[in-house]
Amino acid sequence: MTDEIRAFLLAALTEMKYDVSDVDDDTVFGPAGLDVDSLGLAELAVRVEDRFGVAFDDDEAEDLAMMTVGEFCRAVAARIAPASAH
Repeated sequence: MTDEIRAFLLAALTEMKYDVSDVDDDTVFGPAGLDVDSLGLAELAVRVEDRFGVAFDDDEAEDLAMMTVGEFCRAVAARIAPASAH
């Protein structure tokens, strides 16, 4: 994951009041103390789309919303990297 993507995700998650110290950590907790926060991660996916110019189809968005925060961040980073290489 690039420093730019990591910094963006850390800032966005912190703003969304996640208890986060590292976006690669699967034990990061959401605002309600839950590992999975589908509304919050769906909102973050939209922010990622806007910032990095990638688009997630409905199936991808549904999968992202059910991940832990660490899984979500790694999946998003993997999706951004190929898109930004073009």
